[in-house]
Amino acid sequence: MVEFVDMSIDRGSAPPPAARLSHAGGVVFRGEGAAAEILLVSAKPAPHDWVLPKGHIEEGELPEECARREVQEEAGVDAEPLAFLGYDAFTTPLGKSVVAAFYLMRWVGSVPAMETRRVCWLPVADALALMPFEGASRIINAARERLTTARSW
Repeated sequence: MVEFVDMSIDRGSAPPPAARLSHAGGVVFRGEGAAAEILLVSAKPAPHDWVLPKGHIEEGELPEECARREVQEEAGVDAEPLAFLGYDAFTTPLGKSVVAAFYLMRWVGSVPAMETRRVCWLPVADALALMPFEGASRIINAARERLTTARSW
């Protein structure tokens, strides 16, 4: 795990988590305003669930670098981190503690995926309807707020 470090992208006013970060991921969007769609991927252990792409932060990697790498590996999408959205902390079914930082990320293009996962692009409301996890729903709502209040990204 790595300690939280100050980032060059917009972090907002959120304080760092009490625990160490272990993961980072993103809410990737394409399109603008009400027409914006966000990216979901199938979960690895439970492929019937849809999740936000995220993964382990590697040694020496900044959280936003991890988010970009994980989106590329899991979804075959390159995306630029724009703003910090918040943290999600949870315990996996196997008892592992996860603290993840999430970023609003703008779709840049397609790249080869390293994993075999289903990928879907959905309007925010549809993505929320499919999201089984409260923490991820909170992150998606933070992204929706940023997308609807920003003049342009």
